[in-house]
Amino acid sequence: MKPSFFALPRLSLRFIPIWRRNFMVWKKMAGSSILGHLADPVIYMLGLGYGLGGMLPEIGGMPYITFLAAGTVCYSTMNSASFEVLYSGFTRMHEQRTWEAILNTPITLDDIVFSEIVWAASKSLLSGLAVLAVIWLLGLSHSPLTLWLIPLSLLVGLCFASLGMIMTAIAPGYDFFMYYFTLIITPMVLLCGVFFPVDRLPPLLQTVSSTLPLTHAIDLARPLLNDVIPANSWWHAAVLLGYALAGFYVSLALLRRRLSQ
Repeated sequence: MKPSFFALPRLSLRFIPIWRRNFMVWKKMAGSSILGHLADPVIYMLGLGYGLGGMLPEIGGMPYITFLAAGTVCYSTMNSASFEVLYSGFTRMHEQRTWEAILNTPITLDDIVFSEIVWAASKSLLSGLAVLAVIWLLGLSHSPLTLWLIPLSLLVGLCFASLGMIMTAIAPGYDFFMYYFTLIITPMVLLCGVFFPVDRLPPLLQTVSSTLPLTHAIDLARPLLNDVIPANSWWHAAVLLGYALAGFYVSLALLRRRLSQ
C-alpha cells in the first residue's frame, strides 16, 4: 500500500448531505424496513422468552425474558448496522456507483465512509428503540435507567457499522457477506451472552468472549434493565468506541486502496 492510504481521516461537515440523501431514499420504504428489523428480534424475544423462559428459573436476579430482552436490544442493533453497511453500502459503492458520483463533487472519500457509518448507526438506533418500546409495553422493566439504552444503541451501531465497513471494503460481491455472518456474527451472538450467561461457558471461551464488542454492549445493557448501574461502565463504553474508531480507520484505508485502482 502507498503511505497515503494510511493517512489520518480528514472529516468535514460535508458528510451531513450524504446522510440526508440516504435518509430521503430510505423514507420511501421506511415502514417495511422498520417492520423487517423489528420482527426478527421480537419473535426471538417473545418465543424464547415466554416459551423457554417458562421452564427456567430467574437468571441474574431477573426473569429469563428480561435477561433475553437486554441481549436482544444489542443483537438487534448489531444486525441492523451490519446489514446496512454490508448490503446497502456495497450497493451504493459498487452496483449503483453512488459513491463515484459523489466523489465528483468537493466531498472526499473520508466524508463518504464516515457518513455511511453514521447512517447505519442511525438506522440501528431505530431498531434499538423499537425493541426498547416492546420492553416497556410488556412491562419487562420500569427502570428510568433503561433510557441509557438509547445512547448505548447508537454506540453499538457505530461499533458494528465500522467493523462491517471493513467487509464492504474487501468484498468482491454480495455472497462474501455470508462468511462474515457465519464466521463472525453468529459465533459472537452465541458467545457473548445474548441467550445465556457467559459464565456458563468453558474458561477459554469466556476469555474469548471478554474480547468481543457484543459482550461489552450486553454487560452495559443488562444491568440497566435490572435498575442497576453497570460495573466498569466507562471501560465497556471505551472498548466499544475503540472498536468503532479502529474499524473506521481500517475500512477507510482499505477503501482508499480499492477505489484508487
